[in-house]
Amino acid sequence: MKLKDKQAFIDWDAYRKSLLSATEVDFNMPYAEREKKRLKLESDPVAWMLEMFPNYAKYPFAPFHKRAIKRIVNNPEWYEVLSWSRELSKSTVTMMSVLYLVLTGKKRNVVMVSNSYDSAERLLEPYRANLDTNQRIKFYYGEQRGLTNWEKGNFSTRHGAAFRAVGALQSPRGTRKDEIRPDTILVDDIDTDQDVLNPEIIKKRWNWVEEALIPTRSISEALLLIFCGNIIAKDCCITRAGAKADHWDVVNIRDKEGKSTWSEKNTEAHIDRVLSKISTKSAQQEYFNNPVAEGTTFKEMYWGKVPPLNRFSILVAYGDPAPSNKTGKKTTGSFKSVFLCGICDANLYVITGFLDHVTNADFVEWFYAIKTKTVGRAQVYNYIENNTLQDPFYQQVFIPLFIAAAKAHGDIIGITPDERKKPDKFSRIEGSLEPLNRQGRLILNEAEKGNPHMVRLSDQFLLVQPGLPAPADGPDCVEGAYWILNQKLSALAGGSFSTGHKPINKKRI
Repeated sequence: MKLKDKQAFIDWDAYRKSLLSATEVDFNMPYAEREKKRLKLESDPVAWMLEMFPNYAKYPFAPFHKRAIKRIVNNPEWYEVLSWSRELSKSTVTMMSVLYLVLTGKKRNVVMVSNSYDSAERLLEPYRANLDTNQRIKFYYGEQRGLTNWEKGNFSTRHGAAFRAVGALQSPRGTRKDEIRPDTILVDDIDTDQDVLNPEIIKKRWNWVEEALIPTRSISEALLLIFCGNIIAKDCCITRAGAKADHWDVVNIRDKEGKSTWSEKNTEAHIDRVLSKISTKSAQQEYFNNPVAEGTTFKEMYWGKVPPLNRFSILVAYGDPAPSNKTGKKTTGSFKSVFLCGICDANLYVITGFLDHVTNADFVEWFYAIKTKTVGRAQVYNYIENNTLQDPFYQQVFIPLFIAAAKAHGDIIGITPDERKKPDKFSRIEGSLEPLNRQGRLILNEAEKGNPHMVRLSDQFLLVQPGLPAPADGPDCVEGAYWILNQKLSALAGGSFSTGHKPINKKRI
């Protein structure tokens, strides 16, 4: 036996033992009682799944799970696309729903499709494992393992249900089982990051889906067609399937209010932790079904050395509080932000700052952190956005918080609300900051490259696009600081100004 095959056997054996242990059941239960329980469970598919798959159903189903299960099991002829974020169990819920239909005799010929045969075989393996080893399936439905045909990627149960793996662009012919053509086609992870970069590959693959795969069905018999996959590109097989589907279910890791869509499993702290370790682009694609492209407005960001702070006529610490009515809670939709900016030698420098989901009290502390870095080194004006959408949020929430912080620190920070009536966010960011960046005059402090807040700011700049499909709270904050700087410097210069002056000493930030 080859080493690879030996390891696969060891893994399979370990998985079977785990499955046996997780699905223990009392085989001494009288037949009549068992049948009564089976019928009751079958009348409630969610309860059936909780009973049959305790090792998979570790957490209560979320409402969107239950709605999907209802659609899938109650519609024999159905076209569903599940674009659920990672960690929302789209493949697992699909497996439990399909096995419910197979074991209750409603479906008999299942085809699993993925971007390659190996991937399809891997996705089909949990089906085979459960039919082979799940004690509760055996208890209620008898032995399932086929007597002769029980191979990975192509197997049949003793009761006549067939399962077959097919890779994209492979011939799906020969998927008929006796007189039954495929009545269930599952397409999972058919798109890859590399393939979606080539429109011709997507076109060819989609033509195969519509011209070769789906026509394996019988016109006179019902077909359940389910696509599972995230939206990883604007044009991919998933988006094309979604346009044709009876229902396209798009569920992100967080909802429109910024809350976990499956809080029983994915806590806010866990989500924060995961998202903090990956780029904004990756987070948007994998967890928010938002395939944003880098470099469409800001082609690249420039990191450079910041002049000594005493060379800046003034500095502005500008904060955007991303308002929330719950002062003790983190905002999980918009990012709060505070950035220290200055203009010197016609360059706009982002010197340091903060960009994260935090409480309002933490947001106030950011101003004190910036003051610690700048005290005695430059004149700093502190501003906080306070437009009509936020008022009276500033008056009711932040004034008391700043007063409390002043008492705690023994130091008052004078905050001025920016009550400017702002134009459209994208227009402001593009109109004010893109020309600077294109000329290499929007500079992020190279000494802050290890600051995750500054890295997030850079990521957000690179994802700025019309319509702002990705978060842009950091760039918006920098634009606010830039506007205030221009107003202040213009006033100092009597209507026009030139930036920069001779350094007084060698002290640097």
